[in-house]
Amino acid sequence: MPRTKNHIELQFLSEPSDVNYGGKVHGGMMMKWIDQAAFACALQWSQSYCVTVYVGGIRFFHPVHIGHLVKMDARIIYTGKTSMHIAVDAFSKPVGQTDFVKNTHCIIVFVAVDDDGQPKAIPAFKPKSEKEIAMHGYAIKLMELRKSIDKEMEPYIV
Repeated sequence: MPRTKNHIELQFLSEPSDVNYGGKVHGGMMMKWIDQAAFACALQWSQSYCVTVYVGGIRFFHPVHIGHLVKMDARIIYTGKTSMHIAVDAFSKPVGQTDFVKNTHCIIVFVAVDDDGQPKAIPAFKPKSEKEIAMHGYAIKLMELRKSIDKEMEPYIV
């Protein structure tokens, strides 16, 4: 795959083993799938092993039902020297229907690492379409917001 491909889509069926006590797909399972899709996107972009360094703003809009087709849409929206900000949207639909419903959205940041586990430089993402430019701006705004969140959280994580 080309290094410049900033988007990946994964689709699969939700299974009975993914169920929570309410009969829907467990939120933790959704987070696992989101992380896997984002990792695949980061790997595709960087052509290097990557580690998750931040997951934020995860929102669950609608439940995913067991037996529904699930689609994870992950795309690079911003890159730093070694980091990739990836927007992930999760969608689902009953098998046989045409329209997906958006279930979840979040942002994940990965860092590419070398064989020694040290941060590794990656290709820069340059947004081209209107949507990419808007999402790039979204990532920058979220980085600024995270600075104040990190400062607020500091006494509890150090």
